[in-house]
Amino acid sequence: MKLRQLSTATADFDAEFERLRHWSAETDAAIEGRVAEILADVRARGDAAVLDCTARFDRVTADSVAALEISQDQLQAALATITPAQAAALRAAAGRVRAYHERQLEACGLSWSYRDEDGNLLGQKVTPLDRVGLYVPGGKAAYPSSVLMNAIPAHVAGVREIIMVVPTPDGQRNPLVLAAAAVAGVHRVFTVGGAQAVAALAYGTATIPRVDKITGPGNAYVASAKKHVFGQVGIDMIAGPSEILVIADGTTPPDWVAMDLFSQAEHDELAQSILLSPDAAYLDAVRDSMERLLPTLPRAAVIRASLEGRGALILTRSMEEACDISNRIAPEHLEISASEPQRWEPLLRHAGAIFMGAYTSESLGDYCAGPNHVLPTAGTARFSSPLGVYDFQKRSSLIEVSAEGAQALGRVASELAHGEGLQAHARAAELRLR
Repeated sequence: MKLRQLSTATADFDAEFERLRHWSAETDAAIEGRVAEILADVRARGDAAVLDCTARFDRVTADSVAALEISQDQLQAALATITPAQAAALRAAAGRVRAYHERQLEACGLSWSYRDEDGNLLGQKVTPLDRVGLYVPGGKAAYPSSVLMNAIPAHVAGVREIIMVVPTPDGQRNPLVLAAAAVAGVHRVFTVGGAQAVAALAYGTATIPRVDKITGPGNAYVASAKKHVFGQVGIDMIAGPSEILVIADGTTPPDWVAMDLFSQAEHDELAQSILLSPDAAYLDAVRDSMERLLPTLPRAAVIRASLEGRGALILTRSMEEACDISNRIAPEHLEISASEPQRWEPLLRHAGAIFMGAYTSESLGDYCAGPNHVLPTAGTARFSSPLGVYDFQKRSSLIEVSAEGAQALGRVASELAHGEGLQAHARAAELRLR
């Protein structure tokens, strides 16, 4: 395997490191143009355009979009068809995800207010969005876990109606995805995907209702469509290829770390897996594990392409330097695979999710630990957060000024308004002065 190996001690490290980090989020111009055409078509023709696109791209024909909706009875039937072990796993994961997001609601999702010394009431009113749309990929792979991670925090936030769209190429419906929708309490499900699904959710059609926000990952067409409709509706984020960065002190079995690196590389050829360690012998041991374990995996070709294209083993001068480099990358998934992870966690400022300790594999976070697995990618963890209850809520400021408060605040407002040349603003405040 031609896996890149770097050392921070070499003179050209910074240049090599920047080449490693580079990933362009720019969408191909041809994709942008095609997406714009699809969005305009759905906006103009509604259901008819959705049916045409679904027939063209997913090879599914229907007389109406209503025929593409999956009923609640069908969702429950899908839940009944999966194995008892699968159903138990879905329910266990859903329970943990719900418990975590309920704690999140208690911490940051509640309204509050107070009165100051003049009796003015000031505060914040938190209200849920009325209706949200969840995009669930259905092309190369099926993602029931994404259903749980998007729908459950929306429920906890108090969203009244959750609309899910999922492509079903050639009409193949994945029962595990539909079962997840049943467990997560999704209200309506349409077997529509691609840019046309995003357009239908953003603009509304005769059958698919318009939503307030669209969440969930997708391919380049879906990402482009979400960018185009932002402003008409809210979106969660524009997701790039998946990423994992492991900081290791050499105490974790090399096979464990090798498989953790594979776990993100198997998503697609553009995914990125990086290992940082001050222990050169340990890096060699992990590389040996990777060479030995890779042939045992069904997606070995994808993993190899990902690792050779964007992966790296990086020798650092210390664990502290490894933490500094991690902050420069701001990875989606960050594992501290060390005997004392709590020692290093305070040094880490930018990451979508931080997995602490040898037993905390990133895959547990993907499925069932509880925190959300929809995370910022491509360095956006510098300013973005995981999907959460707060993404399905909005905040209104509360202001109630007393007669006494109007005297003090009115003079301040009048002075500033005159300074800005806004006399009506000033007069509105002054009329309430005694």
